[in-house]
Amino acid sequence: MPSSVQITGTGQLVELSRRLRRAGGPRVRRNMSRRIRRAAEPLQKDLQTAIRGVQLPGPGRKVRGGPSPTTRPLRATLAGAVRISVRQGTAPGARVWLDRSRLPEDLRNMPWVIENGRVRHPVFGNRKRWVTQWARPTGWWSRTVQAGTPRMRAEVARILDDVRRDLQ
Repeated sequence: MPSSVQITGTGQLVELSRRLRRAGGPRVRRNMSRRIRRAAEPLQKDLQTAIRGVQLPGPGRKVRGGPSPTTRPLRATLAGAVRISVRQGTAPGARVWLDRSRLPEDLRNMPWVIENGRVRHPVFGNRKRWVTQWARPTGWWSRTVQAGTPRMRAEVARILDDVRRDLQ
């Protein structure tokens, strides 16, 4: 089930954040934030690519239907909601998450629905006729996060070492 991926509150990040505040180096702080964001960007891109590649096969139509009642592309809309945030202060770190507020009201639960493999929706917007589409539970979120988190953690650790060296 999609949730956020966070690298926060590790002892190294907290200690380094305190030292940055004492040193009063806004340039160093901005540089560290920018580099941490860049470390999280590959995971964000991988998640966006994963959701764009999810296949949702239909059950097959017996009668041709009309045009789709919506013009928004489902997968691109979901990919656009994958966000990155970088924080400093008491809980410093990076977070890659799916911002539900960036999704239309009727698609707020769709990332979790697709993660599990079952999509139920009205046929071309006709609320009297519903269809269930089954996708192979690809784990588009969980597998991608599992594969990308070690790379992100290693990059953040390297950044912390660099900043620690700068402060000494």
